[in-house]
Amino acid sequence: MELMELISVDPNICHGQACIRGTRIMVSIVLDCLAAGMSDHEILEDYPTLSAEAIRAAAAYGAALAREENFPISTTSE
Repeated sequence: MELMELISVDPNICHGQACIRGTRIMVSIVLDCLAAGMSDHEILEDYPTLSAEAIRAAAAYGAALAREENFPISTTSE
């Protein structure tokens, strides 16, 4: 299965936010876990309905969004 096939967007589920297909686990939650330094194993323990492929799909989805849109990032240090 192609990774992006594991992502679904349905206006009737999680307010239209991108989710892992067949779950109500939003891609943003998986990305937050990865950003927090959680390992795949830790994520799968917290969200047992996910698969390792779903984690990769969430990362691929995030990467695709990053290529499409620029977000302002502060480069000043205080």
